[in-house]
Amino acid sequence: MEGKEKTPAEPQLKGIVTRLFSEQGFFLQMQPDGAISGSKDENSDYTLFNLIPVGLRVVAIQGVKAALYVAMNAEGFLYTSDVFTAECKFKESVFENYYVIYSSTLYRQHESGRAWFLGLNKDGVIMKGNRVKKTKPCSHFVPRPIEVCMYKEPSMHELEEKLLKSSRSPTMNSEERARSLERQQQQEEETTEQEGS
Repeated sequence: MEGKEKTPAEPQLKGIVTRLFSEQGFFLQMQPDGAISGSKDENSDYTLFNLIPVGLRVVAIQGVKAALYVAMNAEGFLYTSDVFTAECKFKESVFENYYVIYSSTLYRQHESGRAWFLGLNKDGVIMKGNRVKKTKPCSHFVPRPIEVCMYKEPSMHELEEKLLKSSRSPTMNSEERARSLERQQQQEEETTEQEGS
């Protein structure tokens, strides 16, 4: 009997492609540069997210277009990561009003033990996790599933590895990030021009 060849990294996790609608009236969105905010445009491709199950009631939230993971750091700032780390894991809980809340599995208040949540304020601006309360509308989301998909399990990277890579700064606003991306592109272009001459 012939041994079956193993096909590496076959999709085995059943997740969903969804939009996350906030009780504040915005869809969570991730721009191509990794900036996270709220959008009123429900048809935008930037509001599509992969919700990938990575544990019991634990999900990874990945922007479909940007292919980056939503993550929360030790200060409670949300950022995007191109690799999957422990900071990219969010506990998914259904709140009493049928809204879904997402909390960091890694960080919480030291004294009280209160969880840090994903949240959008009334202007659609992403909030610091330790400022978001689960009882407030800023943390309440309604997933609007588009389709069920099979995902391969994201390979876990250590946070130290991530820090060695050129990680996106969580405190950078979109303008600063755009400027730094432009600078990087200019440097790369200059290097290629020098190599070409």
